[in-house]
Amino acid sequence: MRNFDFSPLYRSAIGFDRLVNLLETGQGQGNGGYPPYNVELVSEDQYRIAVAVAGFADGELEITANDNLLTIKGAHANNEQGARNYLYQGITERNFERKFQLAEHIQIKGAHVVNGLLFIDLERVVPETLKPRRIEIK
Repeated sequence: MRNFDFSPLYRSAIGFDRLVNLLETGQGQGNGGYPPYNVELVSEDQYRIAVAVAGFADGELEITANDNLLTIKGAHANNEQGARNYLYQGITERNFERKFQLAEHIQIKGAHVVNGLLFIDLERVVPETLKPRRIEIK
């Protein structure tokens, strides 16, 4: 029997059980992995996404959340400085759009840029009505 690496299918989903997510969110992002990012489990109900956005000003970044879909866009402002004459260009200056499928009850707590990394803090906030509760037997 062949072993398959399914990690690319669920690496862009936050707050899902990985086994369930494997079947539900195989979203391909045809951007060749640009920009690179990390997803970190900070604590049991807190997550942090770090996206490498070196070369983008804060005003060139846009973060939107809509129906459990987090979208991060980076678009360079049109510079009228003329074409540059690179001898070698290893730093990518292209625009990007990266999407993350969020599980139910995941809320965005904030975002900030430090040293070329965009950090987005997320938290799972389950309403009291959905939390397990103990029923007293009388």
